[in-house]
This record gives sequence, C-alpha cells and structure tokens, in this order.
Amino acid sequence: MHQGSQGASSPLVGIALKVVSVAVFVGMSTAIKATGEVPAGQIVFYRSFFAIFPILLFLAFRRELGTAFVTRRPFGHIMRGLVGVMAMGFGFFALTQLPLPEAITLNYAQPLLVVVFSALFLGENVRMYRWTAVAIGLIGVVIVSWPKLTLFTSGAGLGDKAAIGVVAALVSASLSAIAMLLVRNLVHTERTATIVLWFSLSASAMALFTIPFGWQSLSWQQTALLVTGGVCGGIAQLFMTEAYRHAEASTVAPFEYTSLILGIIVGYFVFGDLPTIHTLVGGAIVIGAGIFIILRERRLGIERKAAKKAAPPQ
Repeated sequence: MHQGSQGASSPLVGIALKVVSVAVFVGMSTAIKATGEVPAGQIVFYRSFFAIFPILLFLAFRRELGTAFVTRRPFGHIMRGLVGVMAMGFGFFALTQLPLPEAITLNYAQPLLVVVFSALFLGENVRMYRWTAVAIGLIGVVIVSWPKLTLFTSGAGLGDKAAIGVVAALVSASLSAIAMLLVRNLVHTERTATIVLWFSLSASAMALFTIPFGWQSLSWQQTALLVTGGVCGGIAQLFMTEAYRHAEASTVAPFEYTSLILGIIVGYFVFGDLPTIHTLVGGAIVIGAGIFIILRERRLGIERKAAKKAAPPQ
C-alpha cells in the first residue's frame, strides 16, 4: 500500500527500513500465532483497529492528519477493505493451523498471482519470461504444500488440520493479490495515508460483523498479544511506506523474502517449529521466481520510460 517513490535516492536507507518493516511484520505474526486458536474475525479486528493508533500518531507528527481521511473514491476504499479483510481472515486462520515458516512461505504466492490476475482481469501483456517464472514459482508452492495436502500419510486429525491451513493460506494469497490490484488503481488518485487509514477503519468495522459467528472471551495474555500484533502491524506499515519513499520498488521488494529467515528463527525458538526440506526447497524456488519477476518488472519499466522519451511529441 504505497505509491512509487519519485526521485528516490537513498537505497541503503530504503533497504534498512524494509528489513525493519519485515522484522516487525514477523513480530506481528508471532504475537498472533502465540494467542492460540482465536476466531479469525476477532484477530482481524485487533490487527486493524490497534494499527490505527501508530498511524495517527505518525500523521499528526507530519501534520497530515487533517487531510488523511479526505477521498473522492469511498467505494474503491470499501471494496479494497472488503477483499483485504477476507485475505487477512484466511491468512490469520492459516497462521493458527501451520508452522510459522510454512505460513510465511505460502504467502509468497501473492506476487506470482498478481502477475496472473493482471493478465486475466486487467489485460496486461505478460510475456513468456514472466509466465515461466510464475509457473516455476507455483511449482515451489506445490512443493511446500504437498506434505500437508497428502492426507494418506496421516491417519490423525493433524493432517486434515494442516491441509485446511494450506488451503486457507493460498486463498489468502489469492485475495491479497486482488487487493493489490485494487490498491494499484487507488494510488493513481489517493494518497498513501488515505489508503492506509481507510483500510484500517473499514477492516475494523467489517470485522465486527463476525461477532455473531462466535468471538471468544480472551485472557489478558491473549488480549495483550493481539493488541501488540495490531500495533506492530501499524508500525510495520509505516516503515514499509517510508522504505518505498527512499528507494525504488525493485530495489526494496526482494528484501521481503528475509521474512522466511526470520520466520524460521522465530518458529524454532518460540514455537519449536523446524522447517521441513519441502519448505526450504519450495521456498527457495518461490523466492527465486519472485525476485526474477521483480527484476523483470524493473527492466520493463526502464524500457517503457526510454520508449516514452524517444517518442516524438504529439
């Protein structure tokens, strides 16, 4: 949820901010996973509502609070909020069902699916190189998922539970990809702060509609963890936005994949999760495909700019 950096000239600062953002997002996921099996809608509410406070403080510091809510496209924000809430709900449910490294790795399907949906829904011209990268990346996703989806190896309920978690993670990645297309459309006319605030507010409001489906009473430890997760989400969003102000997207985006390393470390020391060989091999394939797509996008962007400069004035 950021606009492209215009004239970004501090790549090392941008990379550092991105790595901090990723670390705080992993902290958010850790706090949420540590709460146990809390209903997804309840998690979405805490994640969205308590993210608003650090964002408001930041905007007040920047003296941008007065105009942050102003928009000409409320329906666009509501649609983005609806898709985003569903994506978060499925993602948080997957987080409660899967080891942390696997939940993080399966989320890497999102940028691959953005390419697919851009071609299907927006008519974007995707050439063979990117289609090949997407296909290879999705093979990596299958490698990560396969042990969980092969239920014949597990007669116990754990296998079924893990399989449902994998499906939820992939549905979340698909919905996140659609949300990203909606954000791409919004950034043409809307400020970053407006998109972030409208999303947090609309997600908080929509999550309240899940109360009739059964929220549970929380211990003070669970409440503290969910509030921490929400605040971390808001802080991480701010660091990510600032990262893209200091460096080009193609420079910063590959560092998203440091989350797998952090996820493996945190998963082992906090939850006792060891990554499987499928997670490591599949994750490496998905990361490689994702970085190729990022670099390809950068090259195509440079070519488009060069073509525009070379074109005769109309």
